[in-house]
Amino acid sequence: MAQVTQLKTEEKGEQTDRLLIILSKGSMDMVAPAFMIATTGATMGREVHMFFTFWGMNAINKKTVNSLKVASVGNPGLPMPNILGMIPGMTAMATRMMNGRAKKAKMPSIPDMIKMAKDLGVRLHACSTTMEMMGTPKEALIPEVDDVVGAATMLSLGEGGQIIFI
Repeated sequence: MAQVTQLKTEEKGEQTDRLLIILSKGSMDMVAPAFMIATTGATMGREVHMFFTFWGMNAINKKTVNSLKVASVGNPGLPMPNILGMIPGMTAMATRMMNGRAKKAKMPSIPDMIKMAKDLGVRLHACSTTMEMMGTPKEALIPEVDDVVGAATMLSLGEGGQIIFI
């Protein structure tokens, strides 16, 4: 479940046009909405930052960005009983089904969404702590990643704006 937090600047007491999306989930059905929100915010003229942590790093890892899957277990939104998700091959089937629906709706792929986001000025930040914990070298990140930052920097990026946690 996504959480939205409004932060107020202390000096003015007003919200800025800044948006920070924290992505901690790495499944297709979490990554795509994060990029939809980011590109929409940027189109509306907002300063948009995306911070990728834990499994959200799958969206910016060269080895995984092109093969994100839909979680078939623990995903109550799928049109099937949850217990069926444990059957071998169900994740692949759910992913094919979602890719088919996205293609039919002419929705861009995740790599295309990343390109659109970058073209619109969205800044992508990888979590330094997650990278250290998971043993992920900077070379494993897609070239669109702007930098590797820690929690303090990430919080300063959201200061005075909206923070969305996915």
